[in-house]
Order: sequence, then structure tokens, then C-alpha cells
Amino acid sequence: MAAIKNEECVILLHGLARTAHSMRRMERALQKAGYSTCNMGYPSRKYSIEYLADTYVARAVDDCRLKAGKKSRQKIHFVTHSMGGILLRQYLAGHGMDELGRVVMLAPPNHGSEIVDRLGNSWWFQLFNGPGGCSLGTAADSAPNRLGPADFPLGIITGNRSLDPLFSSMVPKPNDGKVAVASARLSGMDDLLVVSYGHTFVMNKSDIISQCIYFLRNGCFAKPGDY
Repeated sequence: MAAIKNEECVILLHGLARTAHSMRRMERALQKAGYSTCNMGYPSRKYSIEYLADTYVARAVDDCRLKAGKKSRQKIHFVTHSMGGILLRQYLAGHGMDELGRVVMLAPPNHGSEIVDRLGNSWWFQLFNGPGGCSLGTAADSAPNRLGPADFPLGIITGNRSLDPLFSSMVPKPNDGKVAVASARLSGMDDLLVVSYGHTFVMNKSDIISQCIYFLRNGCFAKPGDY
């Protein structure tokens, strides 16, 4: 893919119990395509969704704005994985972004995960996943379900294949081992792509990376023959 002429910023937000390193391959591809990037690491297991959004997503936005300098209308896009998408929704619910561009969410639990419903009261689950992870259930008052529909350009990619039979058995099919396809959907989204991948490493697949860049440029996912 040819590099874009006018550099725009893409913020990358990793998922629960991961680090910015998990989005590094995606970041390199975005940079090669001509975007500047902010691959924001955050302590996903330590704080609430609200705190993480108001602290770390806000920090990433400020970083992109600083890179833009006097180019005040320069677009800021997002590519998120899993819980990172919920952090973004939480941030946008409380902050205006005139320069918001397009968003791609990978495997987002937009309506929560039944795994949290089943295991969220277990001490070991709470210890490993922290307050943010434990708030990602499917109840009406869960962190994702308190948030509204998308009012921004949004493409969602989610998987229907799992290599984890235990967790997958807790989630309605089709699912990616942690999130049901039905839960990944969000009212107001512009496009949805269901792929034969699992939850954990979907962001590292070459075709997924290409689809993310295509959506950021075009506002939809590529169909056969579009590349």
C-alpha cells in the first residue's frame, strides 16, 4: 500500500492483560503506510475502565495533538483490541474530539463477555483481571453496556474461531474464544468483518492489518478485488 501524503495520527489501544508490544506489528504497518502513531500502553489490570480512559486514552490524544502541532484539523484515528475498544468508547462518552477520524475495533466486547458473568466473582479471576476486566460482563449495568451506540465512523473485526474449548463453551456461538460475534456488534457501526481467527492474536494477522489500514482510508472494509 502506498503511503498517504498528509500524515495523520493513529492511536493504538491494546487489550486486557496485554502491553503495547502486542500492537507493535500493527503499529509498524501503520507507520509504513504513512501514519504517525501513539501505541499507548496502560495498566489494564490495575484500574477501572473510567480511570484508564480518562488517564491513558486522554494522554494518547494529547500526544497526537502535540505531534499535529499547528495542524489543528489533523485527523486522529484509533485501532483498538478487545478492552481497548471499551476504553475508547468510555473516553468519547465524556470528551469531545473535533478531529476524531475513523475507528477500527478488533474483537471488542461491546456488550460484555459471558466469561466475566461466570467467573467474575472468583478471587483468582479478580486478581488476574482487576477492576477493569471484571466490569466487562453482559449485565445491563456493566461498563460496556452503560455506553451508547457509535456516533463516529466505526469498523469492527471479530473472530468466529476458538482454540480454547473451555472459555469458548461459556460464550454463545459463534465466538472467538472470549467474545461472541453478537457481542462485538455495536449499533451505529459502519462495517463488520467476521474472520476465522481467535481473540488473542487477531491484531497480528497480515490480512487484518491490511483491512485496518483500508478502513482508515476508505471508511469500509475491502471486498475481494479492492486491493
